[in-house]
Amino acid sequence: MVSKIIEVEADVAALADAADGGAADPGAESEWRRFVVDADGHGARLDRWLAARVPEVSRSYLQQLIAEGAVCLDGAVQSKPARRLRVGESLAIELRPTAQAQAFVPQPMALPIVFEDDHLLVIDKPAGWVVHPAAGHWSGTLLNGLLAHHAGAARLPRAGIVHRLDKDTSGLMVVAKTQRAFDALVAMIAAREVQRIYVALAGGPWRHPDRVGVDQPIGRDPRQRLRMAVHPPESGAAKPARTDIRRLDGGTPGRAEWVLVGCKLHTGRTHQIRVHLAWLGHPLVGDTLYGGRPALGMARQALHAVRLGLRHPVGGDWLAFESPLPPDLADAVTAAGLHYNPALLWAVRPDGEHDGPGHDRITGSA
Repeated sequence: MVSKIIEVEADVAALADAADGGAADPGAESEWRRFVVDADGHGARLDRWLAARVPEVSRSYLQQLIAEGAVCLDGAVQSKPARRLRVGESLAIELRPTAQAQAFVPQPMALPIVFEDDHLLVIDKPAGWVVHPAAGHWSGTLLNGLLAHHAGAARLPRAGIVHRLDKDTSGLMVVAKTQRAFDALVAMIAAREVQRIYVALAGGPWRHPDRVGVDQPIGRDPRQRLRMAVHPPESGAAKPARTDIRRLDGGTPGRAEWVLVGCKLHTGRTHQIRVHLAWLGHPLVGDTLYGGRPALGMARQALHAVRLGLRHPVGGDWLAFESPLPPDLADAVTAAGLHYNPALLWAVRPDGEHDGPGHDRITGSA
């Protein structure tokens, strides 16, 4: 399916406040609030005590203000969120706009829209786009573009975003435009009723069955907080994660250096495909976080969300979408001497069943 590019114009309808995922007007002036620490507050942490008295903003927002010197105790600037309070102290806080507070604002951008109606839209996200504002990426995100695209986005949690792709993963995403669609899509994803198929280029050789299912819990890597990792099921430190994988080409004698695989998600853990393939011994090309190496001209991890299937959250019709491999990944596949045949992938079907032979399952320890 060919994407249509829609040039969007800013719609500066009122945004939700910070507590609801939105933010104040970026041009808003600072506001001072003053308190006196009562007996119940004696010995309390500064940030926690403030969070109970300024409930409309997040604790992380308050911690940022403290670090910026926006909080005074008895006239002296306090920069430590963990500072213990004493009864009778006078506290003043300047609620000022921060980069985080100004993140949830409309920014006109060209959205690569595959499908759109009154209740949802499907985006073919390019690699390099950040989906949601976060540290280091407070502007220019998909969320900012959605806020500019339609006024209803400002009234929805996360502007209607119900699932995410990593910054350097490309491909199909569904986004809600109404609260009814948002609630239904969240429930459908939790019930595993949204079918998501990916194509990945990884390092070989392939030493597994051509069709394999990985059931391995995923949680934060205790040695490197930026990474996720497979944990033993009994550890209690991870959530269940399941990925079905098909070898599409390569990884065999004579062509063992690279392998092209299809992946089907049954759960949606952070970095799930990247973690499961690395755990199998096949990190993605370009995915240096998980042991992959830059190669074949890929400047990012070689992962693309190629197919998406779901029932319309309001009308009930079956919707199926397909995105071609982006040029960088297509060129890398060719440079690896491999061939991408979409017919070898799972079809996205309303019955939700796997087509073709089953997958050998890998559970427990490797």
